Amino acid sequence: MVFSSSLFLLYFLPIFLLVYSLAPKILKNYIILAASILFYSWGAPKFVFVILGSTIIDFYIVRKLHQALEEKQRKLFLSISIFLNLGLLLYFKYANFFVDNVNAVLHSFGVEELAWTSVILPIGISFYTFQTLTYSIDVYRKLHTPLEKVTDYLLYIMSFPQMIAGPIVRFTTIADQIKDRADSIDDKLIGFFRFCIGLAKKVLIANLMGEQADLIFNSDYNSLSTSMAWIGMLAYTFQIYFDFAGYSDMAIGLGRMMGFRFPENFNSPYISKSITEFWRRWHITLGNFMRDYLYIPLGGNRVDTKSRLFFNLWFVFLLSGLWHGASWNYVIWGAYHGLFLILERVFLKKKLQKMGSFLSTLLTFLIVMFGWVIFRIEETSLIPSYFEKLFSFRGNGEVDTIVSFWWVLGVAVFFSFLTAFKKGKKMEHSFTKEYFSTFQYFSFAIVSVFLFFWSVSFITSTGFNPFIYFRF
Repeated sequence: MVFSSSLFLLYFLPIFLLVYSLAPKILKNYIILAASILFYSWGAPKFVFVILGSTIIDFYIVRKLHQALEEKQRKLFLSISIFLNLGLLLYFKYANFFVDNVNAVLHSFGVEELAWTSVILPIGISFYTFQTLTYSIDVYRKLHTPLEKVTDYLLYIMSFPQMIAGPIVRFTTIADQIKDRADSIDDKLIGFFRFCIGLAKKVLIANLMGEQADLIFNSDYNSLSTSMAWIGMLAYTFQIYFDFAGYSDMAIGLGRMMGFRFPENFNSPYISKSITEFWRRWHITLGNFMRDYLYIPLGGNRVDTKSRLFFNLWFVFLLSGLWHGASWNYVIWGAYHGLFLILERVFLKKKLQKMGSFLSTLLTFLIVMFGWVIFRIEETSLIPSYFEKLFSFRGNGEVDTIVSFWWVLGVAVFFSFLTAFKKGKKMEHSFTKEYFSTFQYFSFAIVSVFLFFWSVSFITSTGFNPFIYFRF
């Protein structure tokens, strides 16, 4: 079950909100937990028992970590917790990838390949792992005491708004909210508005961009024209942004309706003037996680040599690429971004500053778009062919553009670059305030209901509604 499905929008969500609103405060966390287990079980009925079992075991391991007096014991329990959670991730997400590559090497030497039954990838396994890691590491660092009840820990890990597509919610960010949080009508209204904005991004923009991108990227590249190659790259660029940002908005909105304050995950990334700025605006919670739990422990910027600094940057982005999927194109994509981050530190940053805002934004946007081509094409041997078409300025084959593509592309461009201008920033601020006037609430309610039913009608009238985060 996903947020943009008729089942969730017309049945699961209304019933959940009704039951949650009527339940006394003492039962609200249990209502969320029960709904989350049902939500996840719908798509992964077997794996939910693995999640439940490993989460309960991890809860008691971290409790032992907290109770341990000697540093040696604390490190031991931390290691066990990390081994448990990373072990699940490595097995379910990367076992097939590892065996396939080993078999490819064996085959090249004429050796019999390993027999292997493919492992099914559970939805949201990476987000699950990152949150369990923040729990054990934050407790080890004494940033917060562990939760007292195992059901509260299950709620933190399995909460359905953010488990399958983020944002990555750190334990220290949410711990106090699990125990006690406000439950106001303002939060419900603001949350519903944010949810509907995200739903519209996903369904009305991302889906249509995705349909066009699929037509082009799934076509024969040998006969693809340059113009269609650029259209495909543009379509995917806006699909992945509005899809991912839309899901994050929906998660943040759902959390807000329950009184939770989830961290922001996107901040107009395509207006960035450098790749460094792009990664401060794109998937913010992943970037912060990699910085605080990997980059800084490796030494971060505080290292003796530039070569070690560059290694730290490149290594972090290699792993970031691999996190996105068990395929070599994601590793190449991570290395690609790591390379540009290094180039910026060596000489590119000053050149971008001299270019001025418009040209530096345009160049950064082009670099990001070329990266999305690598990200999109899993068969790495085809990546050069697509890039060749982008710059060959020839090609006899054409792929039709779907109905309404161009005006939806215009809408996507408008909202992607809106905040690059002062009036756009002012407009964004007016929508992200904590409190609104009665008239504003009324206006937002009308807009929200309109977007909700427009999105639902679009979902029910088309069969194209991809969920591109299943590998995450």
